[in-house]
Amino acid sequence: MKSKHTVFISIGSNMGDKYANCIRGIEHINQLHGTKVVDIAHFYKTSPVDYKEQEWFINSALKIETELEPDNLMVTLKNIEEKIGQYEKSVRFGPRIIDLDIIFYDAMLINRDNLTIPHPRMDKRCFVLKPLCDIAPNLIHPILGHSVKELLKVVENDKEQQILFFK
Repeated sequence: MKSKHTVFISIGSNMGDKYANCIRGIEHINQLHGTKVVDIAHFYKTSPVDYKEQEWFINSALKIETELEPDNLMVTLKNIEEKIGQYEKSVRFGPRIIDLDIIFYDAMLINRDNLTIPHPRMDKRCFVLKPLCDIAPNLIHPILGHSVKELLKVVENDKEQQILFFK
């Protein structure tokens, strides 16, 4: 029997029916063999970060249990993005139909060209931290040693990162 891993995933969309795209992503994840979505954060409407000339996003976060190892999960998430219609991103941080990122995978640390866990910019992103606080506020970042709630306090007053409750 394979062991179950606890994984937190950030989900977002800013093209088409943004909320529906996120829901489809969650449904696809929940249908994966040996994987179950165990918690879903609220959805938030968030301003774009870095590349500003684009529509606002709908973002949330998921807690899943999975038998998939990190590399297999990452490939599977990219396949889900393609199924939903995400094409190769021509602009870094640009518009996307769906974006699925592994934020935490157990307390694992991975730093490779194709996969970094914890997600390398998560501690600077309200659109990741705010939803994550809904489902795991006391989760400790394994490198920084601070809880998700503490990390959010550092960036939530950043006027560049607007975040509004959606659902």
